[in-house]
Amino acid sequence: MQREADTAAPKTTGPTGEPAKTRAKGADDEAAIARLRTAGLRRALGINGVRAVLVVAWLGAWELSARHWIDPFYYSMPSKIWERLVGWFTDGTSQGSIWEQISYTLQEAVAGFALGAVGGVVLGIVLGRSRFLSEVCAPFIKAANAIPRIILASLFVIWFGLGMQSKIATAFVLVFFAVFFNAFQGAREVDRNLVNNARILGAGRVQVLRTIVVPSATSWILASLHSAFGFAIIGAVVGEYSGADKGLGLLINHSQGTFDSAGIYAGMIIITVLALLAEWLLTLLEGRLLRWRPPVAGHDAAI
Repeated sequence: MQREADTAAPKTTGPTGEPAKTRAKGADDEAAIARLRTAGLRRALGINGVRAVLVVAWLGAWELSARHWIDPFYYSMPSKIWERLVGWFTDGTSQGSIWEQISYTLQEAVAGFALGAVGGVVLGIVLGRSRFLSEVCAPFIKAANAIPRIILASLFVIWFGLGMQSKIATAFVLVFFAVFFNAFQGAREVDRNLVNNARILGAGRVQVLRTIVVPSATSWILASLHSAFGFAIIGAVVGEYSGADKGLGLLINHSQGTFDSAGIYAGMIIITVLALLAEWLLTLLEGRLLRWRPPVAGHDAAI
C-alpha cells in the first residue's frame, strides 16, 4: 500500500510543468552568462581606462616638456597641434579644404589597395599552385621587391605626372607585394590530401582552386590585408610628398617647408585615424568571411 501511495504521489514540477531540476539548471546558466558578461564589461572598461591614462600622461608630459624644457619650435606641443587641426577643419588649409585633401588621398589609397590586393591574390595563388612558374618568376619578383619605394615614387611622378595615377601606382606596388607573398604561402600550405581527394572525385583545376585553395588561403590573405591598407595610405602620401597638387602628403610637405611642426603632426594624426578606421572595417569584413572558422585559443590576445 505504501508503494502504491508513493507511485500515486505527484512529482514536483514548476508552473509550466517543467521539473524543478530543469528550472534550477536554466537559472544557473543564466546567472553564469550574466557573470561572464559583467566580467567582460569590467575587463573592457579596465583596458580602456588604462589606455586613456597612458594617453593623458603622454600628452601631459609632452605639453609640460615643451613649455619648460624643450623647444616647441622643433617639437611642437599637443595644444598647438590641436589648434592646427581645429583651424584646418574650420578655416581650411593653405592648399584648400581639408576634406578635399583627405578625399584625394583616400581615393588614391583605395584605388591602389584594390588593384594591389587583386593582383597580389591572383598572382600569388597562381604561382603558389604552379611550381614551374614560381621558379621562373622568383628572381624577378625578388628583384622588383628589393627596389626602394621612394625611387619608384619619383619615377612614377615622371611617368604619370602629378595627378592621381602616380600615387595609385606607388600604393599599388606597396600593397601588391604585401598581399602577394601571403597569398603565395597560403596557396602552398593547402592540404595535399584534400586536393588529391577532390581530384579523385573528378574535380577539375578550377574547381580545386575555387573550393579548396582559395578558402584555405583566405586566412593568409586577410591577415595581409590588415597591414596592406596602411601601406596603401603610405604609398599615396609618399607619392604626394614626391610631387602632387593635392593631398595630405602635399600638406605635410608644405608644413615641412614652412617649419610648421604642428602641421606635420596634425597630418600624421589624420593619416593615423584613416588607417585605424580602415583596420576596423577590415576586421568586420574578416569576421563575416571567416564566420565558419572555429575560434582559436588565445585569440583575445591578438593585436
